[in-house]
Amino acid sequence: MIEFANVTKYYEDDVVLRDLTFTIDKGELSFITGPSGAGKSTLLKLIYCEERPDKGQIIVAGWDVGKLKQRTIPFLRRNVGIVFQDFRLLPNKTVFDNIALALRVHYMSAQAIRGDVNAVLKEVKLSHKANTYPPHLSGGEQQRVVIARAMVSKPTVLLADEPTGNLDLDNANAIMALFREINARGTTVLIATHNHDLFHGTGRRVFFIKNHNIEKDIIG
Repeated sequence: MIEFANVTKYYEDDVVLRDLTFTIDKGELSFITGPSGAGKSTLLKLIYCEERPDKGQIIVAGWDVGKLKQRTIPFLRRNVGIVFQDFRLLPNKTVFDNIALALRVHYMSAQAIRGDVNAVLKEVKLSHKANTYPPHLSGGEQQRVVIARAMVSKPTVLLADEPTGNLDLDNANAIMALFREINARGTTVLIATHNHDLFHGTGRRVFFIKNHNIEKDIIG
């Protein structure tokens, strides 16, 4: 599902990732961890093609990311949902409209959009907040909206960058439970985090990044 083969990424003259090689199978829930600046976010950006590798090959859901033309990237991103730590919700749009935007770019009918958005809102237990604006939501609720927005297009891969970094323990646990539910339905989930409590005792694969590469690959 996700394959890195000898991938190197530079920012100007600084190496961020060097000769990175690993594979995540379809249907896995895995974690990436490491110190700040280790390259966790860059690795995710390479997967959804916000950044391109300087060397090596990246395959995501059958797409050779390094060879994609700019006009083809949106087709890749229909298969990849992204959950950001800083939410990136539009404050002047309702919860419903924030989620619906991900479908309107595909020129779906209003009826189909309404059905899909209502279904995913029910899934994240926010149906009663459909007409609420993001500034009036708690942090945990905003993160659930972000997850709903990422999942409404039914991606095969879900990426999450420090998804619990701004949340208290109860909300963090609720978000992780939601990721496990999503994964149980077959979606491949990859979570970047510095919080060892998220993966400790989970029995899931954990990739530790240090010195520009994966230092170790263990079971959490």
